[in-house]
Formats: sequence, C-alpha cells, structure tokens
Amino acid sequence: MTTTRTFDKAPSTVPNLLKAALPALPGIGGLPGIKHTGETAPDVLLELKNVSTDKGHLARYNDVCGYAAADILPPLYPHFAAFGLHLALMTDTSFPFAPMGVVHLRNRLVQNRPIGVDETFDIAVRAHDLRPHPKGRLVDITTTATIGDEEVWSETMTIFSRGRGAGEEPSRAPLDNVDAPVGPVQWKLKGDLGRRFAAVSGDRNPIHLYPLTAKAFGFPTNIAHGMWTKSAALAALQNRLPKAYAVDAEFRKPVLLPTTVAFGSRVNDGVITFGVTSVKNPGTTHLVGQVVPA
Repeated sequence: MTTTRTFDKAPSTVPNLLKAALPALPGIGGLPGIKHTGETAPDVLLELKNVSTDKGHLARYNDVCGYAAADILPPLYPHFAAFGLHLALMTDTSFPFAPMGVVHLRNRLVQNRPIGVDETFDIAVRAHDLRPHPKGRLVDITTTATIGDEEVWSETMTIFSRGRGAGEEPSRAPLDNVDAPVGPVQWKLKGDLGRRFAAVSGDRNPIHLYPLTAKAFGFPTNIAHGMWTKSAALAALQNRLPKAYAVDAEFRKPVLLPTTVAFGSRVNDGVITFGVTSVKNPGTTHLVGQVVPA
C-alpha cells in the first residue's frame, strides 16, 4: 500500500543535504538508521500543495541559465520547486541507493501545456522501476505537476548507482545511438558556475562547488550540474519549443569547470536533436537530447 506524505511547504534542503552525506562517511555509513537498506523502490508518494513562483528567484534562475523573461515558466523550473521532495525521498533509508554515490543518468520532461508564472500548482514525487544495469542498478524518480485535475507537466529522472553489474537493462535507452550535433555556438563556463547554480537550484552537492570538495568524490575538479546543462540547452531553444512536447536528455560525460563547450542542434521531421560537446576534447559529448512535439 502506498504511503502518502503531504507537505504544506517544501522540506528544508540543508538538513537533508547533511543527511545525504552521512552514508558516505567511513564508520558511520553502515549504522542502523543511516545505511540505506531498501531492496525495492519505496512505495511512498510525497506531495507539495499550492506551489507558487517567487519571481525574484525565477529571475535569478533565468540569469544563470540564459532564459529571456516570459509569462510562462521555463521547461525545467518545476523540477527545482520539487527539489526538497527529491531530497526527502532519496535520504530516506528505504531508498535503495545512498544519495551521494548516485549519478543522474537520464532525464525525461513532458510538458502538456505551459505553466503560467502566476499559476499555482501541486507537485507529487515517487520512485519506481528499480532495475538492473550492466554496471550497477537504476531507479526512476518521477515528478508530476497538476493544476486542478489536469496534469500539466511531468519529469522522470533516471538515477544510476554503480556496483556489481546486475545484468542488462530490460529496455533500450531512449537516446541509444543518437549523436550530439556539434554546433558553432560556444559557452565559456567559469569555475564558479556550480556555486551559482547551486544557489538557485538548492543542489549543493560537493562535486559541484569547489575543486577540493569534488576531489573528495573522485573528480579532478568541480563539475557543472547536469540540470544546468539541460536547462541552458533548452534556453538556447526557447523560441523554437512548441507548447506541448517531450524532451529526453542523456548526460554522458561530466563538464569539468572551468571550460568551454559547444552547443548545436538539428531538426528532422519536426524533432529537434541537440547536444553539448567539449571544445577542448573534440568527440566528447556531455549531453545529447531530443525534443519531440506532442
């Protein structure tokens, strides 16, 4: 039976970020109440009611990601309204993976219609479909936004946890064999991008903040958020997006900061394929995505 937890306001991210770090600490991570013991996706639904948009926050998000001001929300903006729920779900010990060790591998967004800046909406978050991967396991976290009885927006994050290979995926990944277009547009990304995006997203994972904190998790320097990369790519397509569409994206290689990346896109039969690639290392793809009109 599904357990539903309803919130009147978004859960505070700071306590849950600290909670997320505990399983990664030697000698502490294996303690009862800290160790993640789930063997299935937890049958829990987290709900947040009457979400409204802080226009000052929206302006800061637009500035970091490159959106022009508009009377509708940017495509991924509801994701960040739900970030506190994502953390609450992933830090529960019934969640199968310790959150600091996971990778956001894929992201699918479905916009059934735009959400107006002045509209309020309800958010629901759940985990499902724990499944094998040749290098570990995957689980999906789906977020939906509804206005009244209408589902206007949804997103599915596919989360990867490295470990002993559990077998082949049951189905083929949506963007297998899709190549990222290499475009003429270049973005020079500064070393503080992770900290700037963390300030608007709430995602203060140490791998994004400073070279020193990223090195503790095996990275040579801090890396850009995958959701910044997808947000910036959709901002570059802002005037070309239909009112209703789906966007699949796959995060292939981390963006090490500072760096310069290239953005490109192509259109075939109404489908927009886009990509973010390395300038320093041609042939390296950071992100590939496709926009399919509804």
